[in-house]
Amino acid sequence: MSKAPKPVGLYPLARKVGNILFLSGVGPRIAGSDANDSGVPGLELDHNGNFKSFDFEAQVHSVFANVKAILEENGSSWDKLVDIQVFLVDMKRDFQIFNKVYAEYFKDIDPKPCRTTIAINALPTPIAIELKCVATV
Repeated sequence: MSKAPKPVGLYPLARKVGNILFLSGVGPRIAGSDANDSGVPGLELDHNGNFKSFDFEAQVHSVFANVKAILEENGSSWDKLVDIQVFLVDMKRDFQIFNKVYAEYFKDIDPKPCRTTIAINALPTPIAIELKCVATV
């Protein structure tokens, strides 16, 4: 059983081609949180689906943990990341927090992976961040 949450559609968590590992979009959902792995750290919704509480930093730590789990389950590791695409649903609110946490995780990694941060208007589940990663194996 994977330590990362199940995909929300018909796609693999990762696919290896030669010595390159491509990760599908990875969010902060929590593996084993329920039958659909739909728990999101730092997020509590009311019965209408409105935010009761929201902690973006908790989602960043969770998405990094999920990426790390997928990398390790496929013979790679955090220091072998080559490229990261970051999708944020609220760039203005979340970009500075993301940069702060990102710097903590990558301060001792050299060379650092390339990174692109993109503002989007929605993700398929009530999450605020998703990563698309490429690593070597």
